[in-house]
Amino acid sequence: MESSGKIVMGRYELGRLLGKGAFGKVHYAKNLESNRSVAIKMMDKEKVLKVGLSEQVRREITTMRLVEHKSIVQLHEVMATRSKIYFVMEYMKGGELFDKVAKGGNLTEVNAHKYFQQLISAVDYCHSRGVYHRDLKPENLLLDENENLKVSDFGLSALSESKRQDGLLHTACGSPAYVAPEVIGKGGYDGAKSDIWSCGVILFVLAAGYLPFQGLNLMEMYRKIEKGDFRCPGWFSQKLQKLLYKIMDPDPSKRISIQKIKESTWFRKGPGETLTVKQPSENATTNAAPTLGVRRRKNNHEDVKPLVVTNLNAFEIISFSTGFDLSGLFLEKERKKEARFTSENPASTIISKLEDVAKALNLRVRKKDNGVVKMQGRKEGRNGVLQFDSEIFEITPSYHLIEMKQTSGDSLEYKKLLEEGIRPALKEIVWAWHGDDEQQVHQG
Repeated sequence: MESSGKIVMGRYELGRLLGKGAFGKVHYAKNLESNRSVAIKMMDKEKVLKVGLSEQVRREITTMRLVEHKSIVQLHEVMATRSKIYFVMEYMKGGELFDKVAKGGNLTEVNAHKYFQQLISAVDYCHSRGVYHRDLKPENLLLDENENLKVSDFGLSALSESKRQDGLLHTACGSPAYVAPEVIGKGGYDGAKSDIWSCGVILFVLAAGYLPFQGLNLMEMYRKIEKGDFRCPGWFSQKLQKLLYKIMDPDPSKRISIQKIKESTWFRKGPGETLTVKQPSENATTNAAPTLGVRRRKNNHEDVKPLVVTNLNAFEIISFSTGFDLSGLFLEKERKKEARFTSENPASTIISKLEDVAKALNLRVRKKDNGVVKMQGRKEGRNGVLQFDSEIFEITPSYHLIEMKQTSGDSLEYKKLLEEGIRPALKEIVWAWHGDDEQQVHQG
């Protein structure tokens, strides 16, 4: 074992670093009494208290003590000193399931079937104990030395007593790409049904190698999630496609239950021996949903319509943090630069100012629906005509978030125009610019 020479609480010898986060580290360790390998998550008490995560830590401890299952990472014990909190957990030698997909692409349908069965077994058990995970994603699914899946990270979980009088949960949380449409909405949601949706997204990712709902920004992705707008690639078996469309039904009242999932043919028997598993080719996105970062070009001659500003709910506002930018998750080369600012002015004032700035900088302006103002250069640049969109989102009637995104032309020319022309000209209506230094925000 690679040792750091440090002994924790008199009986654990720390080894190599397994992972590092904003509030602590995870180390490999060995119990000096039993010689058992474990993972120890060490959290800084001061940081946890400072950002108000003490309730989240308590919730994780309570939940992990409630659930003991072969497909759930086991919590052995919790210890604390004046400055640290130690979670001693089962050591998962195989690492994150996410790494398998990120490094190797999609899994065979047979392997996806194996992991999905183990995932559903764990989630079904949690629900039977009144526990709803609320942050299911491949990063929170770990593999043991025998490549068996185990669910981890219950920091955002909820217990059945968390429900309000309407019998629903109301805290918006989770990871944007895996969250159910009803969680994004303003009403309450059923924790069990939202977990089922996330399981469906995970199954799609395992078998496809990319996310089912995609867009260059979160709002575009959310619109697809709310409509259940996704397509299965051609190499999926018909049984798998049928099951996925039932799991990712945007109407939670029509979404398939875990019991019905377990009774489905694909879940019970798998893809079958006759299935030929196709690997996604470079052009797979022409027949299936595009990978993140790629969007089909729209008709440049579409009719001009009146501007309609999009309303944001609390979950969407939090997710606009740079830490939640998903555009480069699977594909970096198509990623475009975005700039965001907030304004305390009404939408009409912002639009007028954008038009004045465009006129001063000799840019063409075209207003579109969905709260988008399109600006375009009048001359060919080094890489074609420069063009960018400004999309306006309403947080309150007098408080807006504006996202500016380059859609064509030379990136260096756009950056120069943004820094030297647009930013100074918008100064009087900008409350704050939001850049790469934003901190990622979680809402428990």
